[in-house]
Amino acid sequence: MRKLIFVFALLGFMATTRATVLTTNTTIIENATFQDEEAPAQSASFTQELKKRFIEGGPGFMGIVLICLILGLAISIERIIFLNLATTNTKKLTDGVEEALSSGGVDAAKEFCRNTKGPVASIFYQGLDRMDEGVESAEKAVVAYGGVQMGQLEKNVSWISLFIALAPMLGFMGTVIGMIQAFDKIEAAGDMQPSLVAGGIKVALLTTVFGLIVAIILQVFYNYIVAKIDSIVNDMEDASITLIDILVSQKK
Repeated sequence: MRKLIFVFALLGFMATTRATVLTTNTTIIENATFQDEEAPAQSASFTQELKKRFIEGGPGFMGIVLICLILGLAISIERIIFLNLATTNTKKLTDGVEEALSSGGVDAAKEFCRNTKGPVASIFYQGLDRMDEGVESAEKAVVAYGGVQMGQLEKNVSWISLFIALAPMLGFMGTVIGMIQAFDKIEAAGDMQPSLVAGGIKVALLTTVFGLIVAIILQVFYNYIVAKIDSIVNDMEDASITLIDILVSQKK
């Protein structure tokens, strides 16, 4: 009898536990569905608010600030793609050139550099191409062509710094113009009322905020690009020194 009671109690406990788990899971699913339904509404409201503030800031200056952001991002993305493609495994390249020189001579090493992408391989090719004229000529070719490749890496980066400086300046200009409009309204009304100056002050603050946001976004991309260029240039210098040492040892 005790065993039968124990079995019924155990079955009742299991049924209660399962019902609780099912209820909990149902609640979790309903909450997740409710949050998913709310997400588009929140996203849409943020987009509408951003559009509203952009229009309130004035299409004149806000449009110019937006153009600065678009052009700056376009140049930044192009530079990032170019620099990532220009990155080379210099250790693998120097080992391959040294092996090609030992096995097939200068022509084999030049062919290996020709089949390798990146500015470091191009510098190696120019140095190997002047190998017949001596190590000093090869070194001069490496240094000269290294400067050319550095210019290619830094191409259009100055435009990003221009947009970084231009965006907040345009925002501050919008601020000054908004304040002038506010004081013009005060002068015309002959009375200091908050409703008269609120519109001009709001325009002033919005142009400043959007200009600073654009500058901050572009500054992050600019710092990444400059750091990437410095890394590639350091690899170029180290690899060039290694190439000259390899050429000297080959001459001996």
